Amino acid sequence: MQQYERVLIIGSSGAGKSTLSRELAERTGLPVLHLDALFWKEGWTPTPKAEFRAALQEELEKPKWIIDGNFNSTIEMRAAYADLVIFLDFPNWLCAARVLKRRWMYRGTTRPDMGEGCPEKVDWEFIKFIWTYPKKKRPGVLEMLGRCNADILILKNPAEQKKWLENLKGIG
Repeated sequence: MQQYERVLIIGSSGAGKSTLSRELAERTGLPVLHLDALFWKEGWTPTPKAEFRAALQEELEKPKWIIDGNFNSTIEMRAAYADLVIFLDFPNWLCAARVLKRRWMYRGTTRPDMGEGCPEKVDWEFIKFIWTYPKKKRPGVLEMLGRCNADILILKNPAEQKKWLENLKGIG
């Protein structure tokens, strides 16, 4: 199997991108970048677009990484540098349930993959985004993956992800 040194993990909010990136980092030694931590400043203040893209470009040019996150506006930019793109194409009900669980687990605190000073929150718009992801965002992601030069791995559920991790070779 090919040696992967730049791994991009994408999927709906709540699919488990950050969890998978941490698991891969532990197994491979590849450094992890969580896009949420790069983008969100204290108090949920977004980084200006040009500044965010410049910081992301700097990270993309590094020789080894795992990058997780949505941010559809930069997905093609990230995919162009990746050796492997992993799309967590999980059901919306599972992603929504995971976000609600995460909200409970991190209530009043900032989770490790988020920018400092951004306590966990969930609102109706966020749940709506997750629920409509398969119809509104997924088609564009699949279209982009069709143009991508990286190897593509689409995992449809946690069982597939677990099996893939158990058989993992060729990364890092």
